Amino acid sequence: MLLKANLSFFNVNLMKKLMFFVALALSLMFFSNGCTSLEKNVLYLQNSDSIDLSLAKGLYDAKIMPKDVLKIYVITPENTEVSRMFNMTRANIGGSQSGASTIDYQVSNDGKINFPILGEIYVKGMTINELQDYIAGRLTGTYLRNRPVVTVEMESFKITVLGEVGKPGQYTISKGKVNIYEALALAGDMGMQAKRDEIKLVREDANGNKNIYILDPTSADMINSPFYQLQQNDVLYVRQNNARIRNSRLSSEVTVWFSSLSLLMSVTAFLINLLKK
Repeated sequence: MLLKANLSFFNVNLMKKLMFFVALALSLMFFSNGCTSLEKNVLYLQNSDSIDLSLAKGLYDAKIMPKDVLKIYVITPENTEVSRMFNMTRANIGGSQSGASTIDYQVSNDGKINFPILGEIYVKGMTINELQDYIAGRLTGTYLRNRPVVTVEMESFKITVLGEVGKPGQYTISKGKVNIYEALALAGDMGMQAKRDEIKLVREDANGNKNIYILDPTSADMINSPFYQLQQNDVLYVRQNNARIRNSRLSSEVTVWFSSLSLLMSVTAFLINLLKK
């Protein structure tokens, strides 16, 4: 009888300890979730009524950089045959007819392209419109009687968005420019667990120098930032916020706790069964 009484007391204590551990784990998880809900800087463009947006006036055009890939078309209404001299295709230079698409021009490391008839052109730092005007001006009068229509397209405008976003990956920008909010939208926006006020921008300049900048899209002053408009090959990295990191750590710890508790209960049950015999 004494042994049975001791076993009953032992079982009661064990259940109390089990309930304590479960309550502790649930409390910690609830506390962490509460911290997440109280995380600041969730909304975009905060304090927009208190900043001077006049600094953001003016349209943005991307600058051509080394390694950019350009498509250039020249249209001469006066003589369509003349256009072929400036619109080089693989067929024109001895390739197969199946490869008759217009050849791309890759900007060299020193910022130049080799254009038919005109030869080397220094394009680094030009905008698309500036290059179109430059080529049209060079051809008019010397090679063509009337000013041609020149169209330049940037084939290599790509950005990469990584981290705590809906769809991380690399995105091709067809219109030649994209701002930080548009980039985040392409990537499915930042998650609620993201560190929204601390996005890292990795950028390589025209001279090959790499720099990392910290951006805060939750501030309306982001519109006035020189990094509001992204450049080709920019990389955005959105990291997890501190609450998400704590939750991840807590989740791992809780898993270990419950595994340990399960093992302890199994050992205890084995001992109880052993003592009953």
